[in-house]
Amino acid sequence: MGIAQIEIEHRDRVTHGDYIATIPGIESTAKLSWTERDGIRHAEHTYVPPSHRGKGVAEELVKAMIADARQQDFRIAPDCSYVARYFDRHQELAELRA
Repeated sequence: MGIAQIEIEHRDRVTHGDYIATIPGIESTAKLSWTERDGIRHAEHTYVPPSHRGKGVAEELVKAMIADARQQDFRIAPDCSYVARYFDRHQELAELRA
């Protein structure tokens, strides 16, 4: 599976939402869930099916949220441990971290 095959859908419900990654060849999806509080989007949970972990799927979900943060001018609170580690590894994103 290549990263190019992953399609990410944004489900925005104003105060909460999800980034959903559809992965060809499997029925389940990967997801990054968020909730907005006080103008900050809290990345609360990231899930990738066991068969596709370690293949960059979670990273693509985080990158989609970061792209939206830049475009829509919001900050991200990395409540999820995966998102927190991503921000720790990418200090150039400090201005987006709440």
